[in-house]
Amino acid sequence: MLTPVRWGKGCGYLAGFRGDVGIDTTAAPVFARPPRTRRSTGELIASTEITAGWHHSAGNDPPEYGYSATLTVAARTRSVSGSFPQLALGLVLDPPHKRIGANAITTLKPLAALGLPTAFAVVDRAYTDQQPAHFAQPARELGYKLALDYKVDQRGVQGSAHGALLIDGSLACPLMPDKLAQATTGLDDAAIRTPSQELTALIAAREPYLLRLKQSANTDGAIRFQCPAAGTSPSVTCPRFDRLHQRGPSRPTAIDLTDARQRAAHSAAKPRVLPPQPDLKADQLPKICSQHTITIRKNDLGHLDKFRQDLAYLSSSWIGTYKSVRANTEGINGRLKGHDLDLGNAKNRLAHGRVAQTILIALLVTVANDHFLDAWRHTHQPPDEPDTLADTPQTPAEPFDGTPPAGQSRPSPTP
Repeated sequence: MLTPVRWGKGCGYLAGFRGDVGIDTTAAPVFARPPRTRRSTGELIASTEITAGWHHSAGNDPPEYGYSATLTVAARTRSVSGSFPQLALGLVLDPPHKRIGANAITTLKPLAALGLPTAFAVVDRAYTDQQPAHFAQPARELGYKLALDYKVDQRGVQGSAHGALLIDGSLACPLMPDKLAQATTGLDDAAIRTPSQELTALIAAREPYLLRLKQSANTDGAIRFQCPAAGTSPSVTCPRFDRLHQRGPSRPTAIDLTDARQRAAHSAAKPRVLPPQPDLKADQLPKICSQHTITIRKNDLGHLDKFRQDLAYLSSSWIGTYKSVRANTEGINGRLKGHDLDLGNAKNRLAHGRVAQTILIALLVTVANDHFLDAWRHTHQPPDEPDTLADTPQTPAEPFDGTPPAGQSRPSPTP
């Protein structure tokens, strides 16, 4: 299935690909009848496709009997300006709702060997629900950042580590105003898909309180975050931080009020954290308040690490990444099922068994990838500019001496 991907990369068609991928599962129905009960006797009758199951899709679509195909798609975020063919980069076929996270990781591992870059892996809520060791942690170890969505009961304050709050996947100051921290709590999917002006304003007001990345993950997966009141350019002012770290009041400085950057950088323009009165004693404060930075290690968040993501939820950068990549992913699924080959038509794959179904679906996706490449080439490559041999990957041909392969005999000559 990766042969067209290698070919497209060798021709330079993937030069604009920045490493953003979308991962999703789609139904691969089988022609066999599902398990059923004989009407006359009540006897249970097994399906001839014994490893298949019911694939339940999001929405109101009825379940389909067959397998789930995990597809990884070359996608683009809103900020990417280059053009490239959107290909299927990975495929795993499995019984529905089994090994969801592990299958996604299986599709990502071969991409490093192809020399493809890594950026954001964008997934739906089925992957957010996976244990960290099954998806989030190995995806990060492969070099991917995560952009996630949440169920209704997972939104808002999700937990804490070293005193910092985990709010919609981002670590934040423990003194963030409750109205901002709970801005998404209990919101239904319709309110998330089309945020109101009030919600958009609350999400934007969260940003100064978010911990800032101080040092990316090391070989052990540990990450350092900085208090938003620390550093030479703090995003908030905090009496608690000033008291603990003996930071005196800043000296008055003249600023040009016509300069928007100077106005925004002044401490008076930044949100002010309001500690409780009377405040906690120094030895009772959480680690994030008693020191400038904290280190989040691999298991500090426990099972809550599955919620952590690399963009502020519902921010403009999250929307430009998540929604764009999800649209690409759904588009590929639609093209594969609306294509002449039609992955969703069980009549195109009559053989029984998961191995046979995997091979047939891989062939369908390979042909579809080839069509996607051909269509993109005709659109973006001038007709008088053919592929050169230097650009096209070549498979060296082995000399053939006429000897049949081992275990086979040469057919007898025709009389």
